[in-house]
Amino acid sequence: MAEFFDALTDDHRAFIAKQRVFFVATAAPGARINLSPKGMDCFRVLNGGRVGYLDVGGSGNETQAHLTADGRATLMFCAFDQPALILRIYGRGRTVLPQDERWEELAAHFTILPGTRQIFEFDVDSVQTSCGWGVPLMSFERERATLRKYHSNISEAERLAKIADRTKSIDGLPVRLQTRVPR
Repeated sequence: MAEFFDALTDDHRAFIAKQRVFFVATAAPGARINLSPKGMDCFRVLNGGRVGYLDVGGSGNETQAHLTADGRATLMFCAFDQPALILRIYGRGRTVLPQDERWEELAAHFTILPGTRQIFEFDVDSVQTSCGWGVPLMSFERERATLRKYHSNISEAERLAKIADRTKSIDGLPVRLQTRVPR
């Protein structure tokens, strides 16, 4: 049976810390729903009512476009080991880019990875847990090195130049561009 909480508890934090993958879902009026898997040890619980994740450049920037347009997000963690559990965080998010005033404060919580583009920060509206009995049992083998390797083989200046014209999402929503290399 599902249970709801106003904030993340210590048990929730411990569960999140063990997960190797999470999913973020966003939507904006007139746009398709975006659902993205995330890994790379990029998620942090900042406090019981605030979470964030470090975003490395990849195929698109829909999450940023949707958060700017609407703000709502659902973050989901599910156990692929025992005990079974699904944890959803419902909240509102915002984007913090390396050139933004709050970057240094938030970046201190993360290991900056090659290709770091932004940090997404979320205020937790509610937390839901449910059984997760339908999620298969799977074993973690290792992180993929492909994205890290790709960004390690291109200079930050080249990467910024390459994305300079990516000012819109796939649905035409505006996207703010990173203009500074993260430290």
